[in-house]
Amino acid sequence: MSRSPHRALRPAPSPLDDPESPLSRAARQPLMLGLFLPLQTGAFSQSTLERGTRWEFDYNQRLTLRAEAAGFDFVFGLQQWIGKGGFGGEQRYRENFLDPFISTVALSATTSTILSISTVHVLYGNWHPLHLARFAATADHIAGGRYGLNIVTGYAAGEPPMFGMDRIDHDRRYDMADEFTSVMEDLWAGEENLTHDGEFYSLRDAYVSPRPRHGRPILVAASGSPAGYAFAGRHADIVFTSSPAGADFDGAIDALPAHVERIKSAARERGREVKVIIFPLVICRETDAEAEAYRDRIVAHADHESLVNYHARHTSGDSAAWPRHVLADRALGGHLQIVGGPEKVARSLERLHAAGFDGVQLGFFDYEAELEYFTEAVQPLLEARGLRR
Repeated sequence: MSRSPHRALRPAPSPLDDPESPLSRAARQPLMLGLFLPLQTGAFSQSTLERGTRWEFDYNQRLTLRAEAAGFDFVFGLQQWIGKGGFGGEQRYRENFLDPFISTVALSATTSTILSISTVHVLYGNWHPLHLARFAATADHIAGGRYGLNIVTGYAAGEPPMFGMDRIDHDRRYDMADEFTSVMEDLWAGEENLTHDGEFYSLRDAYVSPRPRHGRPILVAASGSPAGYAFAGRHADIVFTSSPAGADFDGAIDALPAHVERIKSAARERGREVKVIIFPLVICRETDAEAEAYRDRIVAHADHESLVNYHARHTSGDSAAWPRHVLADRALGGHLQIVGGPEKVARSLERLHAAGFDGVQLGFFDYEAELEYFTEAVQPLLEARGLRR
C-alpha cells in the first residue's frame, strides 16, 4: 500500500471546488460522456475488417469537433511506448501513435467547451514535476481551464528499458507518483517559491506562473490496485477504471457496484470525492440482431498475430486492472462491450450509471460513422432516461 501523502506540501484546490470551472459544469451531467480518441493505428480493436478509423490528427480533430457539437464532455488520449512495427499482425497494430499530451493540447486550442485529457507516464526518463507543472499550467491556459492530466506509472515490462530504466516495484511507483503529484499541486497552489527535499524529488526556490485558472488542471488516475486507489483518493478528480469481471457486459455488470464503491471509499477516507468512469466499446445498429451480426464479423476478422503479441505484453506487466480479461476480448476491444440497438445501448449505459459510474468514455470500431449514429440514435434516449441534460 502506498504511504501517506507528503504533509509539508500544499494541495491545490480541485477544479470541482469551483462551481464555475469547466469540470464542474461537466460533472453536473448525471452521466458524463467522453470519447476515447483513436490516436494509434488500429485504435482499440485488433480486427482487420474494413473500416474508416484513422490515427491521424485531422481525423481525431474531426471526431473531437463532432463530439463537442453533440454535447460530449471530454476527449481522452491513451499513451503507450511500443517498438518498431507496433504489435505486428496484418494491421501492424499501434505502429503509429500520436503523443496524447501534444495532441490534446492542440485539440483544446481548436475547441471551446469540451475537456481534453492526456495520459502521461510521470516516472519514465527524467521527467521532473517542475517541468510538468509548468507544461500543464500552460495547457490549462491554452484550453481555458479545460485541460487534464491522466497520471499513470506504467505497468508494461518493455516500456522502462526504452528510457534506460528497470521497472520499479508496483507500490513503489505509486510512492514516487504521490510525491511527484504533491509537488506539482504545491507549485500550482503558488503560495511562495517552493523548496522541497523529498525521497525522490528536490527543488530550490521553484515557482510556476501563471497558475491554473481553477486551482489546478483536472487530475485523472487510471487505477486497478489498492495502492492506485489510495493515490487516486489523494489526488484525482476522476478515476478511470476497468471491469474486474471481464469485458462481457452481462457477465461483468453485477461486480461493478462494489468495485466503484471501493474506489470512491478510498477517496472518502481522505475527505474527498471522485468521479469514476469506464471505457465501453459500443457497437450499435438499428436492431440488436444487426449489431450482434456486425460484432461477429469484426471478431471473425481478428488479427491473430497482433492479438498474441499484445496479450504477451499485457501478461508480462504487473497491472491489477484487468484480472479476467482474455485475449479474445481484444479483437473488438474495450473494458466493457455494449452491443445492441439504440434502446439496448441506452439501457446498458443506464445500468452503468446505476452501478455508480459518473461517466463513460466511449470507443467505437468505425469511429466517425458510429459516433454519428450514436449521437442521432442513442443520445436522445439518454436524455429521455434522465442521464443527460
